[in-house]
Amino acid sequence: MHKNIRIGTRDSLLAMWQAEWVKSQLSGFYPQLQFELVPMKTKGDKILDVPLSKIGDKGLFTKELELGLLSGELDMAVHSLKDMPTLLPEGLTISTFCEREEPRDVFLSKNGIPLEKLPLGAIIGTSSLRRKSQLKNYRPDFEFEDLRGNLQTRWRKLTESNMDGIVLAAAGVKRLGWEERITEILSDSLMLPAVGQGSIAIEIVEKRSDIVELLSLLNHGETEQAVRAERALMRKLEGGCQVPIGALAQVDNGQITLRGMVASLDGVRLIKAEATGSDPEAVGLEVANRLVELGATEILAEIR
Repeated sequence: MHKNIRIGTRDSLLAMWQAEWVKSQLSGFYPQLQFELVPMKTKGDKILDVPLSKIGDKGLFTKELELGLLSGELDMAVHSLKDMPTLLPEGLTISTFCEREEPRDVFLSKNGIPLEKLPLGAIIGTSSLRRKSQLKNYRPDFEFEDLRGNLQTRWRKLTESNMDGIVLAAAGVKRLGWEERITEILSDSLMLPAVGQGSIAIEIVEKRSDIVELLSLLNHGETEQAVRAERALMRKLEGGCQVPIGALAQVDNGQITLRGMVASLDGVRLIKAEATGSDPEAVGLEVANRLVELGATEILAEIR
């Protein structure tokens, strides 16, 4: 193994925080090795004036890093798992699922007013079809403003605009130390999160057994079980940023309970299903199949 291990990351503040965290953990485990961050811009970082649902999401935030892995420029790449497609390029694998931070979404209100007390026709900032459809189901009067960019950009846009609040992933807000800006954590009965939300994933070249061994200490078993179930559901439904799919799995004594959701863009049709079992792939498929029985295929076909 090289003495110098190169860790690829997007160059946003949050992505750099996540990569720095991985680097500091590995440096603690392996003081004899050198770990170097290699920041990169991805397509998703460059196109900020178009909602993700309009540009397609296959590898928007991962492709450049994956090319770096395949060319040998990088030894590993650190991602937010929710940005990763369920099908990876040939030769690459996720070797490590780091322990999950809070998986739910949070509401950051301009005036400290919680969602349920916002005035009629309040404007919420988000580009996520998943968030919009669930919020429309909850409050059909809400209006939405597309919001892209890193977390600092989104916060600045909230403070400078007529938006009443924005919805973000709790994990990113907490990792940047912004807890005091959170008005409320959105209950998962109102808002199921994105698949894999809150977990940092490390992608490597499949045949790099040296890197697999290096990273094994960072893998969190319960997180892996939960997110594998969520990703199996997503893979079956062929979802991504273009479609409103939410999922959350929880693990208790080896039993995985997965809840999944598919909604129409207007939030009028919102279907949910749930299953419990010990095999993450099987549980994910079971929930996906139940959603299909309830009409998920028709809803997703209309959206696509």
